Amino acid sequence: MAWIEHDHADVGALVAHVAASFESACREAIRTRGQAWLALAGGRTPLPVYAHLAQAGLDGVVSAIPTDERCVPHDHPACNLRNLRDGFAADPNIVVNAITAEDGDEAASLAATRSLLALNPQPFDAVLLGMGADGHFASLFPGAANLAEGMALDSGIAAISTLPDPLPPEAPFARISLTLPRLLHARALHLVVTGQDKRRVLREAQARDNDSQHPVASLLHAHGHTVHIHWSP
Repeated sequence: MAWIEHDHADVGALVAHVAASFESACREAIRTRGQAWLALAGGRTPLPVYAHLAQAGLDGVVSAIPTDERCVPHDHPACNLRNLRDGFAADPNIVVNAITAEDGDEAASLAATRSLLALNPQPFDAVLLGMGADGHFASLFPGAANLAEGMALDSGIAAISTLPDPLPPEAPFARISLTLPRLLHARALHLVVTGQDKRRVLREAQARDNDSQHPVASLLHAHGHTVHIHWSP
């Protein structure tokens, strides 16, 4: 089995557990390697985790990047970067690096992200991922034309630009996403799942290895890696 499940009574308990795990990972990284290097999910559920880290007094540098981002200008409401940076505002030593260009240009964003990751090839000290109701994680969506490119473990590609198909009506934008092999290049992997509907999708993915209809299955079944799954109602 390539995962460890943590069931929590509610979202508050989930957040507290994940926050403690990330604080421990950051402290260990700062103590042994001088700074921490994180890949972080957007969305509302993880924001209290980031606020906890900002208030934790880590006494060291933490560099982070989003696991994925929409190709929109940084001041666009659909851009996750501002929320991530706001979440860490209490600690100026925690820096969130953009993976899209200031104006959201797709080609420039992909080039910049690949350059950033080439300059930082070290494993992430911790990765935080969410899962969609369709089984996607980061922006690796079922049905995307280049999903195979983003999932191929031997591709050597750290990031792709991708377009969900169908486009979510609430966010009809191209995306930059870290690839499965780059996300797996990590010391700790955490997947946050909330609600009974998503748990059913999770169970389907756990039962299937390398299922393109449930991209998260490839994450869960990746050989030699353990994913910490955090679930709450």
